[in-house]
Amino acid sequence: MKKIFFLIIFLAAIPKSHAAQQNAPDWRVKLASSMPLLGHRNWVLIVDSAYPLQNSSGIETIETNSDQLDVVRAILNTIHNSIHVRPDIYMDAELPYISEQELPGVTAYRARIAALLANYKVAPVLHDKLIANIAEAGNSFNVIVLKTNMTIPYTSVFIRLDCKYWNDEQEQELRSRMKASVK
Repeated sequence: MKKIFFLIIFLAAIPKSHAAQQNAPDWRVKLASSMPLLGHRNWVLIVDSAYPLQNSSGIETIETNSDQLDVVRAILNTIHNSIHVRPDIYMDAELPYISEQELPGVTAYRARIAALLANYKVAPVLHDKLIANIAEAGNSFNVIVLKTNMTIPYTSVFIRLDCKYWNDEQEQELRSRMKASVK
């Protein structure tokens, strides 16, 4: 009797779960609606399948069920077409140390992601440090995590948004002038 009860509950949950997936907004729609609201200090992550679900209040995780390189390309295109933000890109420092013998396909992936990010400065940071940075950022700022179907570890692309119309040199000059005026 218990088995039949659990089977009925299980079967009843399947259509609801499937319907929820079908009714969930596409990640592209979510990104398009979020991008105008995002600014400097917000993050957009394009992560592999095993990236952990974090619980900081500002972190939203979206399953894309898409190819990681396609999602990276779409995100960079969206940022490029924005009027207000530019990307600061970080990747796992561990990735160059994974061998082809350990994980077939990693060499080809590294070549493809390098080509995709060729016009950007990419800073390597240890994975645990990046996750800690995201957890901290999620306490004050919004973070969008886009999970992909990538199954190679240490392939996540972490994009911290920065102001497009005010660069680091301008900020440094402003701070110097402010400091000089105090003297």
